[in-house]
Amino acid sequence: MNIHEYQAKALFEKYGVAVPKGVAVRTAAEFEPALAQLPDAPVVVKSQIHAGGRGKGTFTDGFKGGVKFAKTKADALGFAKAMFNNTLVTAQTGPAGRKVQTIYFTQASDITKEYYLAILLDRVSSRPVIVASTEGGVEIEKVAHETPDKIFKIIVDPAVGLQGYQARELAFRLGLSGDYFKNAVKLITSLYRMFWETDAAMVEVNPLITTPTGQVLALDAKVSFDDNALFRHPELVALRDLNEEDPKEIEASKYSLSYIALDGNIACLVNGAGLAMSTMDIIKHFGGSPANFLDVGGGASKDQVTAAFKIILTDPNVKGILVNIFGGIMDCNTIATGVVAASRELALTIPLVVRLEGNNVAAGKKTLAESGLKIESADTMADAAQKIVKLVA
Repeated sequence: MNIHEYQAKALFEKYGVAVPKGVAVRTAAEFEPALAQLPDAPVVVKSQIHAGGRGKGTFTDGFKGGVKFAKTKADALGFAKAMFNNTLVTAQTGPAGRKVQTIYFTQASDITKEYYLAILLDRVSSRPVIVASTEGGVEIEKVAHETPDKIFKIIVDPAVGLQGYQARELAFRLGLSGDYFKNAVKLITSLYRMFWETDAAMVEVNPLITTPTGQVLALDAKVSFDDNALFRHPELVALRDLNEEDPKEIEASKYSLSYIALDGNIACLVNGAGLAMSTMDIIKHFGGSPANFLDVGGGASKDQVTAAFKIILTDPNVKGILVNIFGGIMDCNTIATGVVAASRELALTIPLVVRLEGNNVAAGKKTLAESGLKIESADTMADAAQKIVKLVA
């Protein structure tokens, strides 16, 4: 689950991470009162959407920049009015863009240098890793590609937590000293505590800045949480902004389905994340384009399968469906029954290819064959992918 920058900074403050003063508003009537709460200009006006590249984005009416530096509060008010309820298109939103429904005013900061800092899970070591760089304010992918020696990593043992010497080592490797060093160690320590205690999946600060007065501030904030741990954090669930999520993904979450919309035309219904990724790969390999990632899990019920079909069919781009099931815990006949029920209930007219293998597969194939519906069976993943690509074409 992602949250907005202003929400992330509120969490930062709660854990003692220094951030510039800011005020978020959701109505135009709040603009002037919010600006009055900030010290004298300059002010930075920030569109709040769940996407990066806001500063380089363009609104659909031609207004450029979702992050603006305003020399006066009058300028800030003008920028806010231009952004609010307007649709911002960035490299991460896709051409449809995202409607800006929250504006965040922050006090402008004097910057001596920009850095990069993030905490996330390292898949290789299965431990938290703190990633930092002296090259902040730009895409970390670009830094990793062009100057990988400027990226530093500290692996944290979750059994003992972040140690003081590790925070000091990171601050030292960033070239900090004096007050900057002391404040950076405090910020890194506090940020890790927030990451750990909130079950975050990622905490990113880009840029982390130093100021002429010795401060170390989180100028930006991007935070996402592990969905599997949200049951422990109702206060974080309350921060969820459904306006920023695909309606299909919201509906899928109600049925404990893992769904991510893509831009292709062949829908996938698969059990298991790895198998789902392989299914999308093989569709691409044979010249097709997947319309979604959809993992129904290891023990999906008939109702979940029906719900999955309904969600798939709300995407107007879908021209065919590939069901790829490997029955370990999953009973293939349960899936087959769900597929038949969903096809009848929804009066399915687009091509449907089903590949079943594993637990109770014979009964599953018999259910499909005796349904009287136009369902194409496949024996292997390659066979299934080739068939659905051909049918859609």
